[in-house]
Amino acid sequence: MKLSLSFVSVSLTALLASQVVAFPHLDPNALHGLLKRGAEAKDCPFSHATTHQHTKRQPTFDPIAQRVSTTGKHAWKAPNLAAGDKRGPCPGLNALANHGYLPHDGIAPMLDIIQAVNQVYGLALDLAGFLAAYGTVFDGDALSLTPGYSIGGPASTGLLSGLGITRTPSSLSGSHNNYEGDTSATRGDLYVVGNDDLLQIEFFQQYYDALLEDTPAPQQYSALFNFRQSRFNHSIETNPYFFFPQFAGVLVTPAGYIFPPALMSNKSAEYPEGYLDKETFKSFFAVTGERGNFKYQPGHERIPDNWYKRAIGHELTIPGFLLGILEFALRDPRLLSVGGNTGTTNSFTGVDVTALTKGVFNGATLAQGNNLQCFIFQLVQAEAPSVLTGLYEVLTKALQPLVDSIQGSLKGLSCPQLVGIDQSQYEKFPGWKKNPSGL
Repeated sequence: MKLSLSFVSVSLTALLASQVVAFPHLDPNALHGLLKRGAEAKDCPFSHATTHQHTKRQPTFDPIAQRVSTTGKHAWKAPNLAAGDKRGPCPGLNALANHGYLPHDGIAPMLDIIQAVNQVYGLALDLAGFLAAYGTVFDGDALSLTPGYSIGGPASTGLLSGLGITRTPSSLSGSHNNYEGDTSATRGDLYVVGNDDLLQIEFFQQYYDALLEDTPAPQQYSALFNFRQSRFNHSIETNPYFFFPQFAGVLVTPAGYIFPPALMSNKSAEYPEGYLDKETFKSFFAVTGERGNFKYQPGHERIPDNWYKRAIGHELTIPGFLLGILEFALRDPRLLSVGGNTGTTNSFTGVDVTALTKGVFNGATLAQGNNLQCFIFQLVQAEAPSVLTGLYEVLTKALQPLVDSIQGSLKGLSCPQLVGIDQSQYEKFPGWKKNPSGL
């Protein structure tokens, strides 16, 4: 599959449109309505997650089309971290590099990342595109002839040796509040443990214990709610710098809970939607040993042999991913609250929508009429950083559909006019001031 510059434009359009979850303090009744509408969408793989009932469009298992090669050129090869190979906080990307689906050094062009996660895991091109594009723009080198980013630490030579749009490319391991965030499923909070890319055995074991055995992947995900909530509470209780921004927090952090059952589970005729057994889980997270005596070897993530990806035509899309977020947010609306601790533990405070939007919107009326849609797209316009304007200039006409798409989405809605975002609302959060990013 060959991807063109026009696809990059579409991917970035999806990137901005995906920020529909950047609405703090949404009323639970409104969340229920969104979840219901999502469940009616035929392309949402978690659409039956709350009822465990099969939808009309169920995947079928094709052992030939879905088998993922782990032999030949895709045989597992350990990284040479001492020699500069990069591995970082995303176990799925680490495994792809170890199996030759991405460059072994971990410095990957954006289009290679999109192709690899689609080919190996069944991540849909819309979701793969916006995640890869966002990582490239904010933590990689979008100005290169082969734009991309390091899946681990910063690179000093090769693809990312130049400057990014706003700074030297920082990589995924240096993307706190941009891409990587607090309350990770298996990683510690940066300002508590001192790094954000190494697995913490304590959290891994909690995840391991929460995985239901002999259970289809969607139900396994639903059963992770208590674990997800406990990790959120843990950050509130232990990290005075805890900050939960729109992108790295509300949108990206849930991937650590959604992706393992959705993408790493092994598909079969018995479990066409997948089943994440605990040996497979350990393999993808570079963990060996038995419960109570786990050993973690950084960077050694592995795709198991005889492993099968998501069914063709049943890829994990943006709607399906957002539905997974909403399922948990319906049970704990804090998971959609942009905010953080205010310098001490147990001081979590959400951003006030009215103050953030200078009185144009408020949380109580977001679900009324066109307010939610207006709020979403105008917030995207108001908070889209100047780096994207720079990217428009670099790619010129190729990205004009992105601008037209946002403007077209607002046309005819009679929206209240949002003239700007009051970023001073973030000043109360030391975790934001230490790294003022996190669209």
